[in-house]
Amino acid sequence: MGVLTPYRAIFQVILIIIAIALMISILLQARGAGLGSVFGGSGTVFKTRRGIEKLLFNMTVFFAIVFMVLSFFTAAIPS
Repeated sequence: MGVLTPYRAIFQVILIIIAIALMISILLQARGAGLGSVFGGSGTVFKTRRGIEKLLFNMTVFFAIVFMVLSFFTAAIPS
């Protein structure tokens, strides 16, 4: 029996909450050039992120890193 085994359920709940937050932050981001550039849209325009777009991008990166670390940590706890 491991030291952190009783806390495994707590880590799994936190992992689910982080996963939902990551999905929401990905879905809230602007669509960008996507398929529009395939059909003649201007895909070569460089756009810097400012304001809320930058905050949302940084939150997405943060949630992804926390999700990865927490996933590895939770997988290492014996069940």
